[in-house]
Amino acid sequence: MRKSPWVLLIFIALGGLLGGILGEVLRAIAPQGSTIQNIFVAAFTPGINPPLTLDLVLVKITFGLSIKVNLLTILGIFLGIYLYKQV
Repeated sequence: MRKSPWVLLIFIALGGLLGGILGEVLRAIAPQGSTIQNIFVAAFTPGINPPLTLDLVLVKITFGLSIKVNLLTILGIFLGIYLYKQV
């Protein structure tokens, strides 16, 4: 049976989303400055900062993208890929 690449993208997105949510919950629960917070919750945010704005007088268009990535997000993505291969 052939697997769709769209299903893979859904699994990756859901895994990353759940990992990100778990990271935010862990950030709120873990004591400030603890090892858990330093390892799992530290995040980097690649993206376009500030957003690119195109002003055409009649229409003003703003382009921007920012992704917050932490270790739990990456683990969630790998879990999504693993679950996709198992299905």
